[in-house]
Amino acid sequence: MNSKIKQVGLVVSGLIAGILISLNYSAVAGKDPVTSTLPIEELRSFADVYSAIKQGYVEPVEDKKLITHAISGMLANLDPHSAYLDADSFKDLQVSTQGEFGGLGIEVGMEDGFVKVVAPIDDTPAQRAGLKSGDLIIKLDDTLVKGLTLSDAVKKMRGKPKTQIKLTVLRKGEAKPFEVTLTREKIKVQSVKSKLLEGGLGYMRVSQFQEETAPDVVKHLEKLAKEDRDAKGEGIKGLVLDLRNDPGGLLNGAVGVSAAFLPPKTLVTSTDGRTEDAKRRYLASPEDYQRGNRDDFMKNLPPWAKTTPMVVLVNAGSASASEIVAGALQDHKRAVIMGTQTFGKGSVQTVLPLSNNAAIKLTTARYFTPSGRSIQAKGITPDIVVEESANGSSRERVREADLERHLGGEKEKAEPPKPQAKPADKKDKGEDADGSPRAPLEFASKNDYQLGQAVNLLKAWQIIKR
Repeated sequence: MNSKIKQVGLVVSGLIAGILISLNYSAVAGKDPVTSTLPIEELRSFADVYSAIKQGYVEPVEDKKLITHAISGMLANLDPHSAYLDADSFKDLQVSTQGEFGGLGIEVGMEDGFVKVVAPIDDTPAQRAGLKSGDLIIKLDDTLVKGLTLSDAVKKMRGKPKTQIKLTVLRKGEAKPFEVTLTREKIKVQSVKSKLLEGGLGYMRVSQFQEETAPDVVKHLEKLAKEDRDAKGEGIKGLVLDLRNDPGGLLNGAVGVSAAFLPPKTLVTSTDGRTEDAKRRYLASPEDYQRGNRDDFMKNLPPWAKTTPMVVLVNAGSASASEIVAGALQDHKRAVIMGTQTFGKGSVQTVLPLSNNAAIKLTTARYFTPSGRSIQAKGITPDIVVEESANGSSRERVREADLERHLGGEKEKAEPPKPQAKPADKKDKGEDADGSPRAPLEFASKNDYQLGQAVNLLKAWQIIKR
């Protein structure tokens, strides 16, 4: 039996080597030593395991299933954000970046074999049910999450609108898991919302960076100006840009939102990786924020957007693209960053389509702020640290540095980072005085303490300028 397995293993090893060569897996001396030769011994070990499963596993296993799981395992063990996307998952990704999909409205990752909540999306079943950043989903209906890939778990959470799913959730600080039943909806995310505040101040919230986010920001800036005129105001005197719990999204969306507030051609972010394509500088210019041949939406931008005083609100749920915006506005001293330390996802994921309508999402580079600060596993430190509540406490949240296999931040390209904000002495477990779970904070409500502090700062600026 063992000799037969070895024979099959050698055949499979030779086949894999041939496939790699046909895929231009370079064996030429003088190139990157990591990829200059085929890892024959490792391929032989893989082939031995593959053939052992084919020959001796208790039930027959399809070749496609084995190869798919092998690919998934390779990617899942690199870092929390690289993943294999089967045809359905790839389609879901394409749909979600367009701003509409069916499901629960939750940004998730994988942690210790469980689905970890990164952030619930505003006004979705997940947000209304009170799911929080850092929650671990350990069961989907009657299916244990342990053993599922992230794409498999996401596939189970998505489904037709008006159908239900029961989640079993483990929350830090809770004695035991609890269950919550959610009804799936057609999630059409309005990534930008705005309203006029007292004293000629504007408020704008960006909940996710999608294809239409940057054009929508310009439209909402126009809307705020019109509302101020209708109210017989004297013009917008300050703006709060709310990026709290914004999990990120498309890079060109982040560049476009930054460009709305920065001078043309200003550096927004840079990326650095192993390939030449991964070494790039992104400027506040149409070629970096625009897709297609459409007219430049910035031509409708109100002039005051470039100069009005700004406060940007962030927290531990602010990740990726939202950190790029905060970092750019901070480095160029265009806005005061207020809130708590951000998530720290400073890595670039490139989606590489495969021939079978599937794709891989591969981490290919790290982001840097205009001054060269690394975002990865560090995040953006606010200029003014303001906790979520007046008693100086914030709910405990997961960050990139808490995730297993997270990438480290590369050494700084230019200036060293600002000192990290000290964690609050008091930790808010999200409970009311009687110990019952507190309702999730409604951003821009009268109970929004951080927004209140941002408004106070903008009002103080108006007094100083007089």
